[in-house]
Amino acid sequence: MAGGWAKDGAVSEQIEASINDELARLKARKTPVGESRTHCAECEEPIPEARRAALPGVKLCIECVRERDQQFQARGGINRRGSKDSQLK
Repeated sequence: MAGGWAKDGAVSEQIEASINDELARLKARKTPVGESRTHCAECEEPIPEARRAALPGVKLCIECVRERDQQFQARGGINRRGSKDSQLK
């Protein structure tokens, strides 16, 4: 169902494009590589062997990662729809 001058399937294409953009962003995210640390780089607490085996190259303990994730600020997304307000500005 397309509205206005949009062709049929335009909404589905926008949704798929948004999903593909996010997947590409996640795949491009750098993952740790190399030797894992035995102690956390921030708090110096020991990192459990199971965590080091599951995530090669891990540098932080679980608590420090949780604290860092809570401080994360969401980035602004792309407004593909374009509300009427954004079109008037």
